Amino acid sequence: MREMQRMRLDKWLWAARFFKTRKLAAEAVQGGHVHLNGQRTKPGKEVQVGSRLSISKNGLEWEIKVLELPKQRRPAREAAGFYREEESSRWRREEVLAMRRAERAATPLRTEGRPSKRDRRLIHRFKQDA
Repeated sequence: MREMQRMRLDKWLWAARFFKTRKLAAEAVQGGHVHLNGQRTKPGKEVQVGSRLSISKNGLEWEIKVLELPKQRRPAREAAGFYREEESSRWRREEVLAMRRAERAATPLRTEGRPSKRDRRLIHRFKQDA
């Protein structure tokens, strides 16, 4: 009989490119930002094909099902095939991103600190021409 293939949760999150490093993935799991099959878990918990993950990162949420356990970290295009995201999850995330874009477009640009000497010259030149 064939043994069920398993992989550490933090390693899978890193390989699937949800986090840049395994350490960041482990910290997210420890912090309760990743749930395995609806339960809060530890980074060393083993994930297998068919497991359901709930991932919260930077105000965005993913509800996914694990489809593949990679042997190593792969390019982003291949990594997207390691899981399948639920439609409702994708829809909610795109809605949040659209709201963020709208908020960013509505807020004026902030300048940092005082204008430089060059900036002041440009301002004076602009005021004299007006």
